[in-house]
Amino acid sequence: MKKILLLMFLSVAAFAVDDATRQHNAELFGIWTLVPPVVAIALAFITKEVILSLFIGVFSGTYMLAVVGNNPISALVGSFTDLVARVVGSMASKGNAGVLLQVLCIGGVVALISRTGGTKAVALWISKRAKTGISAQISTWIMGLFVFFDDYANALIVGPVMRPITDKFRVSREKLAFIIDATAAPIAGIALISTWVGLEVSLIRAGYDQIGVQNVNAFSIFVQTMPYRFYNLFMLAFVVYVAFMRRDFGPMLSAERRAASGEIHSKNSNIAELEDKTLEPKEGIKPQASNAVIPLIVLICGAFASFYFSGLSKLEGDALAAAKASPLSFATLQATFGNANSSVALFQAALLATVVSIFMSVYRKIFDVREAISTWIKGWKTMIVTIVILLLAWSLSSVIKELGTSRYLVDMLSQNTPKFLLPVAIFVLGSFISFSTGTSYGTMGILMPLAIPLANAVGLHYGLSGDALHAYMIVNISGVLTGAIFGDHCSPISDTTILSSMGAGCDHIEHVKTQMPYALSVGAVAVVAGYLPVALGLSVWIALPMGLAVTWALVRFAGKKIEE
Repeated sequence: MKKILLLMFLSVAAFAVDDATRQHNAELFGIWTLVPPVVAIALAFITKEVILSLFIGVFSGTYMLAVVGNNPISALVGSFTDLVARVVGSMASKGNAGVLLQVLCIGGVVALISRTGGTKAVALWISKRAKTGISAQISTWIMGLFVFFDDYANALIVGPVMRPITDKFRVSREKLAFIIDATAAPIAGIALISTWVGLEVSLIRAGYDQIGVQNVNAFSIFVQTMPYRFYNLFMLAFVVYVAFMRRDFGPMLSAERRAASGEIHSKNSNIAELEDKTLEPKEGIKPQASNAVIPLIVLICGAFASFYFSGLSKLEGDALAAAKASPLSFATLQATFGNANSSVALFQAALLATVVSIFMSVYRKIFDVREAISTWIKGWKTMIVTIVILLLAWSLSSVIKELGTSRYLVDMLSQNTPKFLLPVAIFVLGSFISFSTGTSYGTMGILMPLAIPLANAVGLHYGLSGDALHAYMIVNISGVLTGAIFGDHCSPISDTTILSSMGAGCDHIEHVKTQMPYALSVGAVAVVAGYLPVALGLSVWIALPMGLAVTWALVRFAGKKIEE
Protein backbone atom coordinates (compact mmCIF):
# COMPACT_ATOMS: atom_id res chain seq x y z
CA MET A 1 0.00 0.00 0.00
CA LYS A 2 2.87 2.37 0.78
CA LYS A 3 4.28 1.75 -2.69
CA ILE A 4 0.91 2.45 -4.26
CA LEU A 5 0.54 5.70 -2.31
CA LEU A 6 4.07 6.67 -3.26
CA LEU A 7 3.34 6.02 -6.93
CA MET A 8 0.17 8.11 -6.68
CA PHE A 9 2.16 10.95 -5.16
CA LEU A 10 4.81 10.70 -7.88
CA SER A 11 2.18 10.74 -10.60
CA VAL A 12 0.89 14.10 -9.37
CA ALA A 13 4.36 15.54 -9.81
CA ALA A 14 4.89 13.85 -13.16
CA PHE A 15 5.39 17.05 -15.11
CA ALA A 16 8.22 18.37 -12.93
CA VAL A 17 10.87 16.45 -14.84
CA ASP A 18 14.33 17.89 -15.47
CA ASP A 19 16.73 17.24 -18.33
CA ALA A 20 18.84 14.85 -16.25
CA THR A 21 15.80 12.63 -15.60
CA ARG A 22 14.90 12.52 -19.28
CA GLN A 23 18.47 11.67 -20.23
CA HIS A 24 18.57 8.95 -17.56
CA ASN A 25 15.29 7.46 -18.82
CA ALA A 26 16.52 7.56 -22.42
CA GLU A 27 19.58 5.55 -21.40
CA LEU A 28 17.56 3.24 -19.16
CA PHE A 29 14.81 2.32 -21.61
CA GLY A 30 16.74 2.71 -24.89
CA ILE A 31 14.68 1.66 -27.89
CA TRP A 32 11.72 0.92 -25.56
CA THR A 33 11.16 4.69 -25.29
CA LEU A 34 9.55 4.36 -28.73
CA VAL A 35 6.82 2.02 -27.42
CA PRO A 36 4.13 4.61 -26.47
CA PRO A 37 4.08 6.52 -29.78
CA VAL A 38 4.44 3.33 -31.84
CA VAL A 39 1.61 1.64 -29.92
CA ALA A 40 -0.68 4.68 -30.28
CA ILE A 41 0.03 5.12 -33.98
CA ALA A 42 -0.15 1.41 -34.88
CA LEU A 43 -3.38 0.83 -32.96
CA ALA A 44 -4.96 3.91 -34.53
CA PHE A 45 -4.42 2.45 -37.98
CA ILE A 46 -5.44 -1.09 -36.98
CA THR A 47 -8.52 -0.35 -34.87
CA LYS A 48 -9.61 2.98 -36.43
CA GLU A 49 -10.32 4.10 -32.85
CA VAL A 50 -8.17 7.16 -32.14
CA ILE A 51 -9.27 7.72 -28.54
CA LEU A 52 -8.72 4.11 -27.49
CA SER A 53 -5.35 4.02 -29.26
CA LEU A 54 -4.15 7.21 -27.60
CA PHE A 55 -5.33 5.99 -24.21
CA ILE A 56 -3.41 2.72 -24.55
CA GLY A 57 -0.37 4.60 -25.83
CA VAL A 58 -0.35 6.90 -22.79
CA PHE A 59 -0.99 3.96 -20.44
CA SER A 60 1.91 1.97 -21.90
CA GLY A 61 4.21 4.90 -21.21
CA THR A 62 3.02 5.52 -17.66
CA TYR A 63 3.32 1.79 -16.96
CA MET A 64 6.94 1.79 -18.13
CA LEU A 65 7.71 4.66 -15.76
CA ALA A 66 5.80 3.09 -12.87
CA VAL A 67 7.20 -0.44 -13.15
CA VAL A 68 10.80 0.64 -12.51
CA GLY A 69 11.61 -0.48 -8.94
CA ASN A 70 8.08 -1.75 -8.31
CA ASN A 71 6.18 -4.99 -8.79
CA PRO A 72 3.90 -5.26 -11.86
CA ILE A 73 0.64 -5.13 -9.85
CA SER A 74 1.35 -1.92 -7.95
CA ALA A 75 2.74 -0.46 -11.19
CA LEU A 76 -0.69 -0.94 -12.80
CA VAL A 77 -2.30 1.23 -10.15
CA GLY A 78 0.48 3.79 -10.32
CA SER A 79 0.36 3.96 -14.11
CA PHE A 80 -3.41 4.58 -14.05
CA THR A 81 -3.13 7.39 -11.50
CA ASP A 82 -0.23 8.84 -13.48
CA LEU A 83 -2.35 8.80 -16.65
CA VAL A 84 -5.16 10.64 -14.86
CA ALA A 85 -2.69 13.17 -13.50
CA ARG A 86 -1.31 13.82 -16.98
CA VAL A 87 -4.77 14.37 -18.47
CA VAL A 88 -5.63 16.77 -15.64
CA GLY A 89 -2.23 18.43 -16.02
CA SER A 90 -2.80 18.86 -19.75
CA MET A 91 -6.11 20.56 -19.08
CA ALA A 92 -4.65 22.66 -16.26
CA SER A 93 -1.86 24.08 -18.42
CA LYS A 94 -2.67 27.72 -19.18
CA GLY A 95 -1.64 27.40 -22.83
CA ASN A 96 -3.57 24.17 -23.36
CA ALA A 97 -6.62 25.56 -21.57
CA GLY A 98 -6.55 28.49 -23.98
CA VAL A 99 -6.46 26.07 -26.93
CA LEU A 100 -9.40 24.08 -25.53
CA LEU A 101 -11.46 27.21 -24.98
CA GLN A 102 -10.56 28.55 -28.40
CA VAL A 103 -11.61 25.27 -30.06
CA LEU A 104 -14.89 25.14 -28.13
CA CYS A 105 -15.67 28.82 -28.70
CA ILE A 106 -14.90 28.71 -32.43
CA GLY A 107 -17.12 25.63 -32.58
CA GLY A 108 -19.86 27.80 -31.07
CA VAL A 109 -19.26 30.55 -33.65
CA VAL A 110 -19.43 28.00 -36.47
CA ALA A 111 -22.74 26.72 -35.09
CA LEU A 112 -24.18 30.23 -34.98
CA ILE A 113 -23.17 31.19 -38.50
CA SER A 114 -24.40 27.81 -39.77
CA ARG A 115 -27.81 28.04 -38.11
CA THR A 116 -28.30 31.65 -39.26
CA GLY A 117 -27.68 30.55 -42.85
CA GLY A 118 -24.44 32.51 -43.16
CA THR A 119 -22.26 29.55 -44.12
CA LYS A 120 -24.80 28.39 -46.70
CA ALA A 121 -24.99 31.88 -48.22
CA VAL A 122 -21.20 32.13 -48.48
CA ALA A 123 -21.09 28.67 -50.00
CA LEU A 124 -23.74 29.65 -52.56
CA TRP A 125 -21.80 32.82 -53.42
CA ILE A 126 -18.53 30.96 -53.90
CA SER A 127 -20.22 28.08 -55.73
CA LYS A 128 -21.55 30.52 -58.36
CA ARG A 129 -17.93 31.46 -59.06
CA ALA A 130 -16.40 28.05 -58.43
CA LYS A 131 -17.55 26.25 -61.55
CA THR A 132 -15.59 23.04 -61.08
CA GLY A 133 -13.90 20.87 -58.47
CA ILE A 134 -10.61 22.51 -59.51
CA SER A 135 -11.76 26.00 -58.59
CA ALA A 136 -13.31 24.68 -55.36
CA GLN A 137 -9.94 23.21 -54.32
CA ILE A 138 -8.00 26.32 -55.35
CA SER A 139 -10.48 28.51 -53.45
CA THR A 140 -9.85 26.40 -50.34
CA TRP A 141 -6.08 26.76 -50.88
CA ILE A 142 -6.36 30.56 -51.24
CA MET A 143 -8.49 30.83 -48.11
CA GLY A 144 -5.90 28.75 -46.27
CA LEU A 145 -3.18 31.20 -47.36
CA PHE A 146 -5.34 34.09 -46.22
CA VAL A 147 -5.54 32.72 -42.66
CA PHE A 148 -1.73 32.65 -42.50
CA PHE A 149 -1.22 33.90 -38.97
CA ASP A 150 -2.10 30.70 -37.04
CA ASP A 151 -2.42 27.04 -37.97
CA TYR A 152 -5.22 26.36 -35.46
CA ALA A 153 -7.30 29.27 -36.76
CA ASN A 154 -6.72 28.01 -40.30
CA ALA A 155 -8.01 24.51 -39.51
CA LEU A 156 -11.04 25.77 -37.61
CA ILE A 157 -12.14 28.52 -40.03
CA VAL A 158 -11.52 27.17 -43.54
CA GLY A 159 -13.16 23.75 -43.20
CA PRO A 160 -16.70 24.73 -42.15
CA VAL A 161 -16.86 27.49 -44.80
CA MET A 162 -15.59 25.38 -47.69
CA ARG A 163 -17.28 22.05 -46.92
CA PRO A 164 -20.53 22.85 -48.78
CA ILE A 165 -18.60 23.96 -51.89
CA THR A 166 -16.29 20.96 -52.05
CA ASP A 167 -19.25 18.65 -51.34
CA LYS A 168 -21.16 20.21 -54.24
CA PHE A 169 -18.35 19.45 -56.66
CA ARG A 170 -17.79 15.96 -55.23
CA VAL A 171 -14.40 16.64 -53.70
CA SER A 172 -13.82 14.05 -50.98
CA ARG A 173 -13.66 15.10 -47.34
CA GLU A 174 -10.21 13.51 -47.26
CA LYS A 175 -9.01 15.93 -49.98
CA LEU A 176 -10.54 18.89 -48.14
CA ALA A 177 -8.81 17.88 -44.90
CA PHE A 178 -5.53 17.52 -46.79
CA ILE A 179 -5.75 21.00 -48.34
CA ILE A 180 -6.56 22.50 -44.94
CA ASP A 181 -3.67 20.68 -43.27
CA ALA A 182 -1.29 21.58 -46.12
CA THR A 183 -2.00 25.30 -45.68
CA ALA A 184 -2.00 25.31 -41.86
CA ALA A 185 1.44 24.64 -40.34
CA PRO A 186 3.33 24.88 -43.68
CA ILE A 187 2.19 28.48 -44.23
CA ALA A 188 2.17 29.56 -40.56
CA GLY A 189 5.71 28.22 -40.19
CA ILE A 190 7.09 30.53 -42.90
CA ALA A 191 4.88 33.59 -42.38
CA LEU A 192 6.86 36.65 -41.29
CA ILE A 193 4.05 37.62 -38.93
CA SER A 194 2.44 34.67 -37.17
CA THR A 195 2.08 32.93 -33.84
CA TRP A 196 5.04 30.72 -34.78
CA VAL A 197 7.68 33.31 -35.50
CA GLY A 198 8.41 34.23 -31.87
CA LEU A 199 9.28 30.65 -30.93
CA GLU A 200 11.33 30.08 -34.07
CA VAL A 201 13.35 33.29 -33.64
CA SER A 202 13.93 32.74 -29.92
CA LEU A 203 15.20 29.20 -30.52
CA ILE A 204 17.62 30.42 -33.19
CA ARG A 205 18.93 33.09 -30.82
CA ALA A 206 19.35 30.57 -27.99
CA GLY A 207 21.20 28.18 -30.31
CA TYR A 208 23.71 30.86 -31.30
CA ASP A 209 24.18 31.76 -27.64
CA GLN A 210 25.38 28.19 -27.08
CA ILE A 211 28.23 28.64 -29.57
CA GLY A 212 29.24 31.97 -28.06
CA VAL A 213 27.71 34.25 -30.73
CA GLN A 214 26.02 37.09 -28.87
CA ASN A 215 23.59 39.74 -30.15
CA VAL A 216 22.86 37.78 -33.32
CA ASN A 217 20.03 39.07 -35.53
CA ALA A 218 17.91 35.96 -35.16
CA PHE A 219 15.01 37.35 -37.19
CA SER A 220 17.34 38.04 -40.12
CA ILE A 221 18.55 34.43 -39.93
CA PHE A 222 14.92 33.27 -39.84
CA VAL A 223 14.21 35.25 -43.03
CA GLN A 224 17.31 33.78 -44.70
CA THR A 225 15.95 30.25 -44.10
CA MET A 226 12.89 30.99 -46.28
CA PRO A 227 14.26 29.67 -49.61
CA TYR A 228 15.50 26.55 -47.81
CA ARG A 229 12.10 25.64 -46.35
CA PHE A 230 11.74 23.06 -49.09
CA TYR A 231 8.95 20.92 -47.63
CA ASN A 232 6.71 23.90 -46.90
CA LEU A 233 7.18 25.41 -50.36
CA PHE A 234 6.93 22.14 -52.28
CA MET A 235 3.81 21.10 -50.34
CA LEU A 236 2.05 24.39 -51.13
CA ALA A 237 2.91 23.88 -54.80
CA PHE A 238 1.86 20.22 -54.64
CA VAL A 239 -1.69 21.17 -53.62
CA VAL A 240 -1.99 23.45 -56.66
CA TYR A 241 -0.58 20.82 -59.02
CA VAL A 242 -2.96 18.14 -57.74
CA ALA A 243 -5.94 20.46 -58.04
CA PHE A 244 -5.23 21.76 -61.56
CA MET A 245 -4.18 18.41 -63.03
CA ARG A 246 -6.99 16.52 -61.27
CA ARG A 247 -4.54 13.73 -60.62
CA ASP A 248 -4.13 11.76 -57.41
CA PHE A 249 -2.40 8.62 -56.24
CA GLY A 250 -2.51 6.18 -53.34
CA PRO A 251 -5.49 6.12 -50.95
CA MET A 252 -6.42 9.67 -51.99
CA LEU A 253 -7.10 8.46 -55.54
CA SER A 254 -9.56 5.91 -54.18
CA ALA A 255 -11.19 8.57 -51.99
CA GLU A 256 -11.56 10.97 -54.92
CA ARG A 257 -12.99 8.30 -57.20
CA ARG A 258 -15.44 7.34 -54.46
CA ALA A 259 -16.44 11.01 -54.06
CA ALA A 260 -16.84 11.38 -57.83
CA SER A 261 -19.45 8.63 -57.66
CA GLY A 262 -21.35 10.60 -55.02
CA GLU A 263 -19.92 9.18 -51.77
CA ILE A 264 -18.26 12.20 -50.15
CA HIS A 265 -17.50 10.32 -46.92
CA SER A 266 -15.55 7.12 -46.44
CA LYS A 267 -17.61 4.03 -45.63
CA ASN A 268 -15.61 3.82 -42.38
CA SER A 269 -16.80 7.26 -41.31
CA ASN A 270 -19.50 7.81 -38.74
CA ILE A 271 -21.29 10.66 -40.50
CA ALA A 272 -23.52 11.29 -37.50
CA GLU A 273 -20.44 12.16 -35.44
CA LEU A 274 -18.81 14.25 -38.16
CA GLU A 275 -21.85 16.37 -38.96
CA ASP A 276 -24.55 17.55 -36.61
CA LYS A 277 -27.69 17.95 -38.72
CA THR A 278 -29.23 20.13 -36.00
CA LEU A 279 -26.77 22.85 -37.08
CA GLU A 280 -28.23 23.18 -40.55
CA PRO A 281 -29.79 26.61 -41.38
CA LYS A 282 -32.96 27.36 -39.45
CA GLU A 283 -36.10 26.78 -41.49
CA GLY A 284 -37.89 29.78 -42.92
CA ILE A 285 -34.94 32.20 -42.96
CA LYS A 286 -33.27 33.85 -45.93
CA PRO A 287 -29.55 32.96 -45.97
CA GLN A 288 -27.40 36.09 -45.83
CA ALA A 289 -23.64 35.96 -46.38
CA SER A 290 -23.13 38.78 -43.89
CA ASN A 291 -24.25 36.44 -41.08
CA ALA A 292 -21.01 34.55 -41.66
CA VAL A 293 -18.72 37.18 -43.17
CA ILE A 294 -19.07 39.77 -40.41
CA PRO A 295 -18.40 37.35 -37.49
CA LEU A 296 -15.46 35.81 -39.39
CA ILE A 297 -14.00 39.25 -40.13
CA VAL A 298 -14.40 40.09 -36.45
CA LEU A 299 -12.72 36.78 -35.59
CA ILE A 300 -9.74 37.43 -37.87
CA CYS A 301 -9.36 41.15 -37.09
CA GLY A 302 -9.93 40.45 -33.40
CA ALA A 303 -7.21 37.80 -33.52
CA PHE A 304 -4.80 40.28 -35.10
CA ALA A 305 -5.62 42.88 -32.46
CA SER A 306 -5.33 40.35 -29.64
CA PHE A 307 -1.98 39.11 -30.96
CA TYR A 308 -0.73 42.69 -31.18
CA PHE A 309 -1.75 43.89 -27.73
CA SER A 310 -0.93 40.57 -26.06
CA GLY A 311 2.58 40.72 -27.47
CA LEU A 312 2.94 44.44 -26.80
CA SER A 313 2.24 43.92 -23.10
CA LYS A 314 5.26 41.58 -22.92
CA LEU A 315 7.78 43.90 -24.59
CA GLU A 316 10.34 45.60 -22.39
CA GLY A 317 13.23 48.06 -22.66
CA ASP A 318 14.39 49.02 -26.14
CA ALA A 319 11.83 46.74 -27.83
CA LEU A 320 8.97 48.52 -26.04
CA ALA A 321 10.43 51.96 -26.81
CA ALA A 322 10.76 51.03 -30.49
CA ALA A 323 7.17 49.77 -30.54
CA LYS A 324 5.88 53.02 -29.05
CA ALA A 325 7.90 55.06 -31.53
CA SER A 326 6.68 53.04 -34.55
CA PRO A 327 3.58 51.11 -33.44
CA LEU A 328 2.72 49.75 -36.90
CA SER A 329 6.18 49.15 -38.31
CA PHE A 330 7.06 45.70 -39.60
CA ALA A 331 9.59 45.22 -36.77
CA THR A 332 6.93 46.07 -34.18
CA LEU A 333 4.37 43.73 -35.72
CA GLN A 334 6.95 40.94 -35.82
CA ALA A 335 7.94 41.53 -32.19
CA THR A 336 4.37 41.71 -30.89
CA PHE A 337 3.14 38.65 -32.80
CA GLY A 338 6.22 36.74 -31.75
CA ASN A 339 5.54 37.42 -28.06
CA ALA A 340 1.76 36.98 -28.18
CA ASN A 341 -0.12 34.30 -26.26
CA SER A 342 -1.79 32.75 -29.30
CA SER A 343 -4.26 30.49 -27.50
CA VAL A 344 -5.60 33.29 -25.30
CA ALA A 345 -5.66 35.74 -28.21
CA LEU A 346 -7.72 33.40 -30.38
CA PHE A 347 -10.11 32.67 -27.51
CA GLN A 348 -10.63 36.40 -27.01
CA ALA A 349 -11.26 36.86 -30.73
CA ALA A 350 -13.67 33.91 -30.84
CA LEU A 351 -15.57 35.26 -27.84
CA LEU A 352 -15.85 38.68 -29.51
CA ALA A 353 -17.08 37.05 -32.72
CA THR A 354 -19.64 35.13 -30.63
CA VAL A 355 -21.04 38.35 -29.16
CA VAL A 356 -21.28 39.92 -32.62
CA SER A 357 -22.97 36.84 -34.12
CA ILE A 358 -25.50 36.58 -31.28
CA PHE A 359 -26.29 40.30 -31.56
CA MET A 360 -26.82 40.03 -35.33
CA SER A 361 -29.02 36.95 -35.05
CA VAL A 362 -31.21 38.58 -32.41
CA TYR A 363 -31.32 41.95 -34.22
CA ARG A 364 -32.38 40.23 -37.45
CA LYS A 365 -35.02 38.24 -35.55
CA ILE A 366 -33.53 34.86 -36.49
CA PHE A 367 -33.20 33.81 -32.82
CA ASP A 368 -34.16 35.15 -29.47
CA VAL A 369 -31.33 35.42 -26.94
CA ARG A 370 -32.10 32.06 -25.32
CA GLU A 371 -32.07 30.19 -28.66
CA ALA A 372 -28.88 31.96 -29.77
CA ILE A 373 -27.03 30.93 -26.60
CA SER A 374 -28.42 27.40 -26.89
CA THR A 375 -27.10 27.18 -30.48
CA TRP A 376 -23.70 28.46 -29.35
CA ILE A 377 -23.49 25.81 -26.62
CA LYS A 378 -24.59 23.15 -29.12
CA GLY A 379 -21.55 24.14 -31.18
CA TRP A 380 -19.39 23.45 -28.13
CA LYS A 381 -20.83 19.94 -27.92
CA THR A 382 -19.72 19.15 -31.48
CA MET A 383 -16.12 19.67 -30.34
CA ILE A 384 -16.13 17.21 -27.42
CA VAL A 385 -14.48 14.37 -29.37
CA THR A 386 -11.78 16.77 -30.55
CA ILE A 387 -11.18 17.94 -26.97
CA VAL A 388 -10.78 14.35 -25.72
CA ILE A 389 -8.32 13.58 -28.51
CA LEU A 390 -6.30 16.72 -27.78
CA LEU A 391 -6.11 15.94 -24.05
CA LEU A 392 -4.88 12.41 -24.73
CA ALA A 393 -2.43 13.62 -27.40
CA TRP A 394 -0.96 16.15 -24.95
CA SER A 395 -0.77 13.47 -22.27
CA LEU A 396 1.07 11.18 -24.68
CA SER A 397 3.46 14.01 -25.47
CA SER A 398 4.20 14.51 -21.77
CA VAL A 399 4.92 10.83 -21.13
CA ILE A 400 7.12 10.63 -24.23
CA LYS A 401 9.01 13.66 -23.00
CA GLU A 402 9.61 12.10 -19.58
CA LEU A 403 10.69 8.79 -21.10
CA GLY A 404 13.34 10.65 -23.09
CA THR A 405 12.12 9.41 -26.48
CA SER A 406 13.48 12.44 -28.31
CA ARG A 407 16.81 12.23 -26.45
CA TYR A 408 17.17 8.62 -27.53
CA LEU A 409 16.48 9.50 -31.16
CA VAL A 410 18.92 12.42 -31.08
CA ASP A 411 21.68 10.37 -29.46
CA MET A 412 21.12 7.51 -31.89
CA LEU A 413 21.02 9.47 -35.13
CA SER A 414 23.12 12.62 -34.66
CA GLN A 415 26.58 11.10 -34.23
CA ASN A 416 29.30 10.72 -36.88
CA THR A 417 27.34 12.35 -39.70
CA PRO A 418 29.27 13.54 -42.82
CA LYS A 419 29.06 17.23 -43.67
CA PHE A 420 26.93 16.82 -46.80
CA LEU A 421 24.49 14.54 -44.97
CA LEU A 422 24.01 16.65 -41.84
CA PRO A 423 21.15 18.84 -43.19
CA VAL A 424 19.38 15.70 -44.41
CA ALA A 425 20.01 13.93 -41.10
CA ILE A 426 18.66 16.91 -39.14
CA PHE A 427 15.58 17.09 -41.38
CA VAL A 428 14.93 13.35 -40.99
CA LEU A 429 15.62 13.40 -37.25
CA GLY A 430 13.25 16.33 -36.79
CA SER A 431 10.65 14.41 -38.79
CA PHE A 432 11.01 11.31 -36.62
CA ILE A 433 10.73 13.30 -33.39
CA SER A 434 7.78 15.35 -34.63
CA PHE A 435 5.97 12.30 -36.00
CA SER A 436 6.53 10.38 -32.75
CA THR A 437 5.54 13.22 -30.42
CA GLY A 438 2.92 14.99 -32.56
CA THR A 439 4.33 18.47 -31.91
CA SER A 440 6.25 20.84 -34.16
CA TYR A 441 6.94 23.27 -31.33
CA GLY A 442 8.34 20.56 -29.07
CA THR A 443 10.54 19.20 -31.84
CA MET A 444 11.98 22.62 -32.60
CA GLY A 445 12.62 23.18 -28.90
CA ILE A 446 14.37 19.82 -28.59
CA LEU A 447 16.43 19.85 -31.75
CA MET A 448 17.44 23.48 -32.36
CA PRO A 449 19.76 23.74 -29.30
CA LEU A 450 21.51 20.60 -30.57
CA ALA A 451 21.49 21.32 -34.32
CA ILE A 452 23.13 24.75 -34.25
CA PRO A 453 26.20 23.72 -32.18
CA LEU A 454 26.44 20.48 -34.17
CA ALA A 455 26.30 22.29 -37.54
CA ASN A 456 28.86 24.81 -36.33
CA ALA A 457 31.23 22.06 -35.14
CA VAL A 458 30.86 19.99 -38.33
CA GLY A 459 31.35 23.07 -40.52
CA LEU A 460 34.51 24.10 -38.68
CA HIS A 461 35.81 20.52 -38.80
CA TYR A 462 35.54 20.58 -42.60
CA GLY A 463 37.26 23.97 -42.84
CA LEU A 464 34.27 26.23 -43.42
CA SER A 465 34.42 29.85 -42.28
CA GLY A 466 32.84 33.23 -42.90
CA ASP A 467 29.97 33.28 -45.42
CA ALA A 468 30.40 29.58 -46.23
CA LEU A 469 29.95 28.57 -42.59
CA HIS A 470 27.01 30.98 -42.22
CA ALA A 471 25.29 29.49 -45.30
CA TYR A 472 25.85 25.97 -43.95
CA MET A 473 24.28 26.98 -40.63
CA ILE A 474 21.23 28.42 -42.45
CA VAL A 475 20.61 25.14 -44.29
CA ASN A 476 20.75 23.13 -41.06
CA ILE A 477 18.51 25.56 -39.17
CA SER A 478 16.01 25.25 -42.00
CA GLY A 479 16.21 21.47 -41.64
CA VAL A 480 15.04 21.74 -38.02
CA LEU A 481 12.16 24.11 -38.76
CA THR A 482 10.99 22.18 -41.83
CA GLY A 483 11.51 18.65 -40.52
CA ALA A 484 9.38 19.51 -37.49
CA ILE A 485 6.51 20.52 -39.76
CA PHE A 486 6.93 17.51 -42.08
CA GLY A 487 6.75 15.01 -39.20
CA ASP A 488 3.84 16.86 -37.63
CA HIS A 489 2.03 16.81 -40.97
CA CYS A 490 2.30 13.00 -41.10
CA SER A 491 1.52 12.31 -37.45
CA PRO A 492 -1.95 11.04 -36.47
CA ILE A 493 -1.41 12.35 -32.93
CA SER A 494 -0.63 15.92 -34.04
CA ASP A 495 -3.12 18.49 -32.80
CA THR A 496 -3.07 20.29 -36.18
CA THR A 497 -3.83 17.03 -37.99
CA ILE A 498 -6.66 16.36 -35.55
CA LEU A 499 -8.13 19.84 -36.00
CA SER A 500 -7.84 19.63 -39.80
CA SER A 501 -9.86 16.41 -39.96
CA MET A 502 -12.41 17.88 -37.56
CA GLY A 503 -12.70 21.14 -39.52
CA ALA A 504 -13.22 19.21 -42.75
CA GLY A 505 -15.76 16.84 -41.19
CA CYS A 506 -13.53 13.94 -42.16
CA ASP A 507 -12.83 10.71 -40.31
CA HIS A 508 -9.47 11.29 -38.64
CA ILE A 509 -7.83 8.00 -39.58
CA GLU A 510 -9.01 8.36 -43.19
CA HIS A 511 -7.43 11.81 -43.26
CA VAL A 512 -4.11 10.48 -41.97
CA LYS A 513 -4.18 7.46 -44.29
CA THR A 514 -4.79 9.56 -47.41
CA GLN A 515 -2.49 12.43 -46.47
CA MET A 516 0.57 10.43 -45.38
CA PRO A 517 1.61 9.19 -48.86
CA TYR A 518 1.43 12.78 -50.12
CA ALA A 519 3.44 14.12 -47.20
CA LEU A 520 6.05 11.36 -47.51
CA SER A 521 6.37 11.93 -51.27
CA VAL A 522 6.87 15.68 -50.90
CA GLY A 523 9.24 15.06 -47.99
CA ALA A 524 11.31 12.78 -50.25
CA VAL A 525 11.43 15.51 -52.91
CA ALA A 526 12.57 17.99 -50.25
CA VAL A 527 15.50 15.69 -49.43
CA VAL A 528 16.48 14.56 -52.94
CA ALA A 529 15.95 17.84 -54.79
CA GLY A 530 16.49 20.21 -51.88
CA TYR A 531 18.65 19.52 -48.87
CA LEU A 532 21.02 16.98 -50.43
CA PRO A 533 22.05 19.00 -53.53
CA VAL A 534 22.26 22.24 -51.53
CA ALA A 535 24.50 20.55 -48.95
CA LEU A 536 26.68 19.37 -51.84
CA GLY A 537 27.10 22.97 -52.99
CA LEU A 538 24.26 23.59 -55.46
CA SER A 539 22.73 27.08 -55.28
CA VAL A 540 19.36 27.20 -53.57
CA TRP A 541 18.04 29.26 -56.49
CA ILE A 542 18.70 26.27 -58.74
CA ALA A 543 17.51 23.66 -56.23
CA LEU A 544 14.22 25.48 -55.59
CA PRO A 545 12.88 25.51 -59.18
CA MET A 546 14.31 22.02 -59.69
CA GLY A 547 12.35 20.78 -56.67
CA LEU A 548 9.17 22.47 -57.91
CA ALA A 549 9.66 20.75 -61.27
CA VAL A 550 10.19 17.36 -59.60
CA THR A 551 7.05 17.93 -57.53
CA TRP A 552 5.13 18.64 -60.74
CA ALA A 553 6.54 15.50 -62.33
CA LEU A 554 5.54 13.46 -59.27
CA VAL A 555 1.90 14.50 -59.69
CA ARG A 556 1.96 14.18 -63.47
CA PHE A 557 3.45 10.71 -63.69
CA ALA A 558 2.53 9.08 -60.35
CA GLY A 559 -0.98 10.53 -60.31
CA LYS A 560 -3.93 9.21 -62.26
CA LYS A 561 -6.99 11.00 -63.53
CA ILE A 562 -10.01 10.66 -61.27
CA GLU A 563 -12.29 9.46 -64.09
CA GLU A 564 -9.88 6.80 -65.38
